[in-house]
Amino acid sequence: MNVAGDVIIYAEIVIYLLITLGIGVYFSRKKLNQADYYLGGSKLPGWALAFSERATAESAYMFLGAVGFIYVTGLSGIWILSGMFLGVLFSWLFLAKIFMNERKKYDVYTLPDLFSVKFPKHGRSIRLLSALIMGSFSLFYIAGQFSGTGKTLFSISGIDITWGSIIIAIIIIAYSSMGGFMSVVWTDTVQSFLMVLAFIIVPIVAYFEIQSNDLSISGSLAAMGNGADEWFGGLTGLALGAMLLTNFSWFFGFLGGQPQLSSRFMALKDEKERKTATWVAIVWTLIVYVGAFLVGIFGSVLYRQGTIADSEMILPHMVVELLPPWVAGIILSAILAAIMSTASSQLLVVTSSVSEDIVHKTMGIKMNNKLIVKVSRWTLVIAGLAGIVISLVSESFIYGVVSFAWAGMGNTFSAVVLLTFFWKKTSGIGVIATIVSGFISAILWTMSPLEAIVSAKASTFFICLIIGIVFSLLYPDSDRGLTNTAATVKH
Repeated sequence: MNVAGDVIIYAEIVIYLLITLGIGVYFSRKKLNQADYYLGGSKLPGWALAFSERATAESAYMFLGAVGFIYVTGLSGIWILSGMFLGVLFSWLFLAKIFMNERKKYDVYTLPDLFSVKFPKHGRSIRLLSALIMGSFSLFYIAGQFSGTGKTLFSISGIDITWGSIIIAIIIIAYSSMGGFMSVVWTDTVQSFLMVLAFIIVPIVAYFEIQSNDLSISGSLAAMGNGADEWFGGLTGLALGAMLLTNFSWFFGFLGGQPQLSSRFMALKDEKERKTATWVAIVWTLIVYVGAFLVGIFGSVLYRQGTIADSEMILPHMVVELLPPWVAGIILSAILAAIMSTASSQLLVVTSSVSEDIVHKTMGIKMNNKLIVKVSRWTLVIAGLAGIVISLVSESFIYGVVSFAWAGMGNTFSAVVLLTFFWKKTSGIGVIATIVSGFISAILWTMSPLEAIVSAKASTFFICLIIGIVFSLLYPDSDRGLTNTAATVKH
């Protein structure tokens, strides 16, 4: 690409970054209270929350990790997207309404606080454990996103990965801290639109490029070997079962255990907005997932294995190679958008975990609305700086970082959500045991040889579920219904 083309791309990316900052500045001038900063104060439309939830969920992993994985594996990569899609369907069709109603019933702003009021006898321990673990794993998530921005900028312009990560991270920290949930959701809405646009334009252009060069999709996949041209990757028996379980395991993390996603459900205003949001989320997901799969497959046809140094950079490479500069700039902004939306939402998770769940609720430090917002902003800045440090010292790929956090946080708390919402015999001790077992098993399993057979994303969920059931039966809360009612009045 020539110098003029590079200038156009850089200009569009700068414009996009300035827009996100502008949204943050706009909401920083608003008089935000605690409800506004954490959940938007029930003022946000359902369609915007749906866009925000989807943009937050599909981060650097979707644009870089998942597309890169499909580029390398071929047709069998579809099972990752299938598991994720089923998880999205379940969360919006069955969990969103429960989260919305439970938040209103108990007047809470965070997932740890919701768990604590559901089991008031052990509420303090549950809130503290949940906040600490969510905050810790969210830092890994944030670091993964910051690393993704650095890699993306490097692939586009050759900007040093370290400096690229730091520059974008500072922008994310700035607009997130200024406007809290309000600015994050509205920047997500812009980002979500760009993401859809990317996964519509790139596969179409790539397909025409394949046709114009008279390339065979099936022939190219067959030439890759390793079962790339087969939907099950040429696997049979136990190997096939392990592959499907590992790929479908992303499903479990969508079952309410990701606080950055469940907060969007909790922010829904009413049933009408929920129904609108559900349809928007499902249609958005279909478009993006189909587009991501096609980009990975078409990329493997156009660029033989080994020609791209880093498989996770196949999408940015295709954008620069196949699209005119003015379109490439928009699509590359979409990749940054995906990364930034997740990072900003994860920063809010860390912020709420520390300022609301630990400082305000667990430690019992009394603060008015103005002070809570001030403490939250400073907490977010500190969390962002910690994320930058982790991203710079970690050598993990985006896939690995997100996969680890998905198991340790998403699967652990998905088990807690299902037990809490759908099994009346769940006890406070059972919830504590679930959280502790999830944290420990995610770390140990990921580090063990078992990870190569079955991913921790699958094993952690089932370990948590079994432990939660066993400990709930051994240590029941006989008065759970009464204590829940009391907690509602007290809270």
